[in-house]
Amino acid sequence: MRAALGVIAAAVVFASGCAQKDWIDRTLVTENVTGAWAGSFGEGNSYRELRLDLQQEGSKVTGFAIIPLWGTGGTTPLQGNMAGDVFTFNTLRGSASGELTVTGDDMTGQVAWIYGSRRASLHRVDSLPRTESPPR
Repeated sequence: MRAALGVIAAAVVFASGCAQKDWIDRTLVTENVTGAWAGSFGEGNSYRELRLDLQQEGSKVTGFAIIPLWGTGGTTPLQGNMAGDVFTFNTLRGSASGELTVTGDDMTGQVAWIYGSRRASLHRVDSLPRTESPPR
């Protein structure tokens, strides 16, 4: 009976350790995404250029996503968070969201928008030319 209880207790301890990340991992910010980022997401008919203009304070990130669509500007404000080296965001209009892993001056991951989730890759740039001014 004691052996069975020991096995059950060990299983509970190990399962609870695997269930979620340690709170330190969730609150630690190891990268700073402040600045301009340029790249793309998708491929073929769903290929789109993507630009992010970001400002980070602690783990909170605000800024703008610019997705030029068919020759017109597609600037929308966004809010996001950094947790470790992972940047997650949602546009305030609800048109896109993303989860990107940051490694120095590069971001890779997934961006979801009205046509589904697509692979994204961005690189930090010095300045960000805009197709239109961000809304005020």
